[in-house]
Order: sequence, then C-alpha cells, then structure tokens
Amino acid sequence: MSENGAGRKPTVFIDGEAGTTGLGIRERLERDGRVALKSIPHESRKDIAVKRELLQAVDLVVLCLPDAAAKETVALADTLPDGGPRILDASTAHRVDPSWVYGFAELEPAQAQAIREARRVANPGCYPTGAIALLRPLVEAGLIPSDYPISINAVSGYSGGGKSMIETYEAGQGEPFLLYGLGLGHKHLPETQTYSALTRRPIFIPSVGNFRQGMLVSVPLHLDTLPGSPTVADLENVLRAYYEGQDLVRVIPAAEEERIEPEALNDTDRLELRVFGKDAYRQAVLVARLDNLGKGASGAAVQNITLMLGLD
Repeated sequence: MSENGAGRKPTVFIDGEAGTTGLGIRERLERDGRVALKSIPHESRKDIAVKRELLQAVDLVVLCLPDAAAKETVALADTLPDGGPRILDASTAHRVDPSWVYGFAELEPAQAQAIREARRVANPGCYPTGAIALLRPLVEAGLIPSDYPISINAVSGYSGGGKSMIETYEAGQGEPFLLYGLGLGHKHLPETQTYSALTRRPIFIPSVGNFRQGMLVSVPLHLDTLPGSPTVADLENVLRAYYEGQDLVRVIPAAEEERIEPEALNDTDRLELRVFGKDAYRQAVLVARLDNLGKGASGAAVQNITLMLGLD
C-alpha cells in the first residue's frame, strides 16, 4: 500500500457524495479502509472559500456533479498551487477532452499506467463501458471497419436515471419498459464513438427496465458484411485474447444460450462479454453485461482511485 508520508492515508474528497454514484464510491472506500475521506459540511457545500480550502488539503477529489458544476470545480482547482489535487470526474464534462485520461483501465495495455500517472481522469459512462469493451478490440483487429454502420442497443436498471427516476420507480409509478434517446443525441455517444475507434457515428438506443440495477449492451452484426467474413469464434477469440489476464473483464463462452438477464452481476465490479451467433445464418450479437452502479459507475471510480493513489 502506498501512503503519502509515514503512516498517513491518502485523502479523498467526494464532491457530490449524496448522489447515487457518490454514495456508492463512499461505501466502497469505507469498506476498503485505505483512504481517509473528507467532506464539506452540508451548510457549506456551496461556499467557494470552504471548497477551495478543502481542495488544497486533499490528495484527490472525485466529482459526482452535473457537467457545469464539475467544470466550475475543475476551474477552481486550476487556480491552486500546482493545479490543486488530482481529479477524477464522474460527469460527462471531460470524457472526450484530450487533456484528460479516459478512466477505462482495460481500454488498451497502457491505459492503467496512464491512469496511474494522470492528474485528470474522466470516469467512463455505464453504457459506453459495455459498448467500448465489445467494439474496440474488434476494430483494432480489423474485424470491424472503423466506418462500419454500428447499432447499439442497451437496457439499464432505473438507478442509472438519477434521483427523479429512482423516486418515480420506487413509488411504483415507473413504466415496465421504455426506450429513450430517440433523438439519437444521447450524451454517451461521443465517448462511445471516440474510444471504440469508430469514424462513423453509431446509432445508440438505450432503454430502462423496471428493475433497480443491472445492464445489458448489445451490438448486432451481419458477419458477411465484415472484412474476411469472420466466424462467431473469430470474434470471440479476438475478445478473449484482448482481455487475457484482466481481473474484472471476462469473455464468457455463449455456448447454446439463447437468453441473458441483466441483474446477475449486481453488486460486483465485473464486466462480462459474450458473442452469440450462428455461422449458418452469418449473424452474431455481441453482448456486455455489467452492474450500471458497479463497473458502470462507482466500481470503476474506485478502480481509478486505487490506480491514481498507487494503492493497486
């Protein structure tokens, strides 16, 4: 374990710790016990002077804020000596900013080290985590062209929809199932396209089911339209080789399964990838399963905090 000074635990401030992601991060860090958590008194949470003082006093700040508020806190940190503390931003504000490191540690072999060394890290979105994990290896291997017309379908538990949606569903007033983002401009599209290494904007249709947490992300493919007309096994083999040795990302043989449910990884930080398909039909469906509150949010944040503070 790496500590800053003899016997001193690294200090972390979660700005926005009362939200779903912030609470999840705090609970995980408290269980882990290797960092000291600092907070702003509720009555002072909008006091800039108090926040500035706290930013100067901690090793790392985690931003669980709306985009505009996250940008304001980063601007405040930038005015401090040496740029203030290291920052992990869980909002969408900096995910495609080239001056920030993208916090998906399994993105490529050098990504975990880049996170360790970075002063500014953007935590990934839940939907992009599944989509990028499926697509990036296949694009890099040339099995999917970067300009291929990709469609991504996904379903999440209602906890991913924020405080208002959670209250609606837990009051028994939520819809059994709904599609949204039908204007095709979902805020997760830029990072999905960027880190999947796609040059053509994908179509992304998310949905919400009447369950608290859990997520499935799926990408259908016509194999005979891909370079070399790969088999289902070819796709699976590329994914398996790409993530070999990773603890949290696993490629699971689909075998003869014809159904998959979204909640099996709840309360874990794991991500499972599968390739369903039939060579006889020349069709396949890539599927990622994760907990939208785990590897899709708080779990990924704690993984990044651990890397940034040298606790891995």
